[in-house]
Amino acid sequence: MSKPLSDHDRKKQISVRGLAGVENVTELKSSFNRHLHFTLVKDRIVATKRDYYFALANTVRDHLVGRWIRTQQHYYDKDPKRVYYISLEFYMGRTLQNTMVNLALENACDEATYQLGLDMEELQEMEEDAGLGNGGLGRLAACFLDSMASLGLAAYGYGIRYEFGIFNQKIVNGWQVEEADDWLRFGNPWEKARPEYMRPVKFYGRTEHHPDGVKWVDTQVVLALPYDTPIPGYRNNIVNTMRLWSAKAPCDFNLKDFNVGGYIQAVLDRNLAENISRVLYPNDNFFEGKELRLKQEYFVVSATLQDIIRRFKVSKFGSREVVRTDFNKLPDKVAIQLNDTHPAMAIPELMRVLVDEEELDWDKAWDICVRTCAYTNHTVLPEALERWPIDLFAHLLPRHLEIIYEINRRHLENVAARFPGDHERLCRMSLVEEGGQKRVNMAHLCIVGSHAVNGVAQIHSDILTATIFKDFYEMDPHKFQNKTNGITPRRWLVMCNPGLAEVIAERIGEDFIRDLDQLKGLLKYVNDEAFIRDIAKVKQENKLKFAAHLEEHYKVKINPNSMFDIQVKRIHEYKRQLLNCLHMITYYNRVLVPAAPGYHTAKMIIRMITAIGEVINNDPVVGDRLKVIFLENYRVTLAEKAIPAADLSQQISTAGTEASGTGNMKFMLNGALTIGTMDGANVEMAEEAGDGNLFIFGMRVDDVTALDKKGYHAVDYYNRLPELKQAMDQISTGFFSPKQPDLFKEIVDMLMHHDRFKVFADYEDYIKCQEQVNELYKNPKEWTKKVIYNIAGSGKFSSDRTISQYAREIWGVEPTLEKIPAPDDI
Repeated sequence: MSKPLSDHDRKKQISVRGLAGVENVTELKSSFNRHLHFTLVKDRIVATKRDYYFALANTVRDHLVGRWIRTQQHYYDKDPKRVYYISLEFYMGRTLQNTMVNLALENACDEATYQLGLDMEELQEMEEDAGLGNGGLGRLAACFLDSMASLGLAAYGYGIRYEFGIFNQKIVNGWQVEEADDWLRFGNPWEKARPEYMRPVKFYGRTEHHPDGVKWVDTQVVLALPYDTPIPGYRNNIVNTMRLWSAKAPCDFNLKDFNVGGYIQAVLDRNLAENISRVLYPNDNFFEGKELRLKQEYFVVSATLQDIIRRFKVSKFGSREVVRTDFNKLPDKVAIQLNDTHPAMAIPELMRVLVDEEELDWDKAWDICVRTCAYTNHTVLPEALERWPIDLFAHLLPRHLEIIYEINRRHLENVAARFPGDHERLCRMSLVEEGGQKRVNMAHLCIVGSHAVNGVAQIHSDILTATIFKDFYEMDPHKFQNKTNGITPRRWLVMCNPGLAEVIAERIGEDFIRDLDQLKGLLKYVNDEAFIRDIAKVKQENKLKFAAHLEEHYKVKINPNSMFDIQVKRIHEYKRQLLNCLHMITYYNRVLVPAAPGYHTAKMIIRMITAIGEVINNDPVVGDRLKVIFLENYRVTLAEKAIPAADLSQQISTAGTEASGTGNMKFMLNGALTIGTMDGANVEMAEEAGDGNLFIFGMRVDDVTALDKKGYHAVDYYNRLPELKQAMDQISTGFFSPKQPDLFKEIVDMLMHHDRFKVFADYEDYIKCQEQVNELYKNPKEWTKKVIYNIAGSGKFSSDRTISQYAREIWGVEPTLEKIPAPDDI
C-alpha cells in the first residue's frame, strides 16, 4: 500500500499553482539567498522569519519589475485610452500569494523554499494585510484592479496610502476594543515611492476675479507623494499600477522672524498637513461631515487629476515634453470612474483646471468633463449619502464652491426648461439643499457631471431609478445603467481554495480561471458520483483546516461534521445580524427542550453575539450540537480561510437595502449554499443557479414597501409567535447577561419600537427556511448536488465580466486576453 502524500507533495500536484521547473527553482533559490544577504543588517547573523519573508517577497517582486516596465512601454507605444479608477478605499489584503498565482510561480516558490528548509505558508503568514478599506466597496476596487490587468486594460487605481488602515478588532470580555492598524511598521516590499511625481495640493485661501479669469490665492499647500504598487494580470505579462498618495508638508517654513520656539513649532505643525493620509475613516455606512474627510477626498482628487493631465499631455515613454495640448481629445484618451461619491470633487476640480488653468470656455470644459467622468452608486441608505455643509466648503475650497454654484445654476436652468413651472422638482434636483444648514448633495453633483451612472446589481439599479434618482432618470434616462458586481476568481478560488480549483480543472480544464462562464460545463457532472465525492471531500478538508484554526485562535473546539453556518458582514442593522441572533437563540431553546449601527449599536450587537456564545458554548446539554463564534478582527486573510470552509452563507438583509454584496458571490463560488432574502445580487444568483438551489425566504421589495404604508408593528409578531417571544424575553430579562440583566435593553427597545429593518417580519419565514436547510444537510449527496449547481452558476459573478461591461459600455475601450511578451522574450 502506497503511503499517503505529504501536504507539500500534494500541493506540487495542483496544476493551477504553476509548474516547478528545475531551472526556475534554481534561479529562485539563488535570488532568495541574494536578497536574504542584503536584507540582513550587519550586526545580525541569524535570520528571522520576517527576514525570510522579505527575501521571498523581493524575489517574487523581481519577476514583476521587468513586466511592469514592459507594460508601461507597451502603453506609451500604443497610446491607448486610459482608465482611472478613483477610490478612497482599496482593500487589498496580502500580495505575495496573489502575485505568485498570477505569475504562475506558486509551485516553483514552494519547492525552492522547501529545498531551503523553509515552509512557504509560514512565511506568507508574516505579511501584513493592506487593510485600506472597510468592506465591500474597498474589496470591490481591489477585485477590479485584478480584472483590469487580466483583461489588458491600460488602467490605474488611485487612492490614499493610509498610514493606519481599518482598525484591529479585539474582543475583551465580550466587548469590541479597537487598536490602530500600524500595517507599515515593518515596511512594505510591494510599494515604490515616486518622489519625482510629487504634486502640490491647495486648501483654504480666497478667490480673485479678474477680466482674464479667476485666481485662487493665499492657499495652504500640502504635497502629495505617490507610492506605486504593481498589479499583475493573470499570466498575461501585464502589470498595471495602483498609485496611492501620501501627504507631506512642504519644507518652506516661514522663518523671517526666526527664534528657536517658532522653528520647533513650525516643524511640529507639519503633522497637521500630514494627518490627511494618517488614517482610514472606519465607517462606510454613515456620513460624518468632518473637515479631515473632505480634505482627504479633495487631496486624492487634486493629485490624481494633475497626474492624469500630465500623462495625457505626454504621449511618448520616458518623455516629459508636452506633446498634446488639445483638450477636446481628453474624453478619447481618459476615462475617470468615481467609486461612490467620495471622489466627487473630481468634477469641480476638472472644471477648475480646464477653465482657470487651461483657459477653456465653460461650455467646452463642461462637455469634456461630462464625457470623461462616470459614477458608481453603492448605497440607497439616506444616512450614508454625502451632503457637505456649504460653510465648510467656503472655508476649505472656496473656488470649488463657486464652480458648484455655477454648475447648479446651469443645471437648474435645464431642468426648468424641461419641466416648466415644476418648482418642487427644482428643489429636489438642486445640487444645493436649502432649509436649515445649506449643503451640497454629492450624489447629485456626480449624476449631473457624469455621462454614465450605474448601480451594482439589477435590483439596486432599478431602485435608484424608481426612488432616490427618479427625477434625474426622467431628465436623462440614457445615463443610467446597471453593472452587477463581481469578484476575481484568482484570489477567491485559485488562491484561497486550490483543492476545489483543481477538482474543477480536472473536469473542464484550466481556462475557466480567465473565463468563469465555463463553469457551466460542470452541470453535466451534477449526477456524477465521483465528482460529488470529490467536491464533498474538498469541502471537508477545508472545514478540518478551519476547525483547527478556530481551536488554535478562539479556543473553541467544533465538530467538523457539523454545518458551518457563516454570516460575514459589516455590523449594521440593515444586514440583520440580529435576525441571525434570534435564530441562534431559537435553535438553542429547541435543543434544550426534549423534542422529536450606528457605531454604538454595532458594538452592542457584537456584545450580544458574544454573550449568546458564552451561554451556548458552555452549556453541557448542548455539547457540540451548536457553537457560536464571533470571528474577531475579520479581514481579507481570514476570509480566505473561512469562505472555503462554509457550508451555509447568510445573506439576510431587508429586501431593498443591500446594494449588491460580494461576499455572497465568494461563498457561492466556493461551494456554500445561500440562505437569503431577495436583495442585492442574491436575486441574480438565484437566476443563475436556479431558484430551488438557494434557500430564499422573507419579504420582497414590494412587500417591504406595502408594510411601510400599512405600518410595521413589532409587538404584533412578538405576541403571535411564541418562540420569538421566548427569545426576546430571554434577551430582555438577562438570560444571556445574568450579571447585567438590562445590558441589551437598547437592542430590545430598538427591535420592539423603532426597527427600520423589520427583523420580526421575516423571523417566522427565516426559522422555517432554516429547518429546510437542516433537513437537506442530513442528505449529503443531495446537498452536494445543489452545491454543484451553485458553483456552475457562479460564472456571471466574475469581476472580469463586470469590468468587460464597464469597458465596453462606459469607458469605450475593448478588453483583450492577449498576452504581451515577457521581458526575457525577444
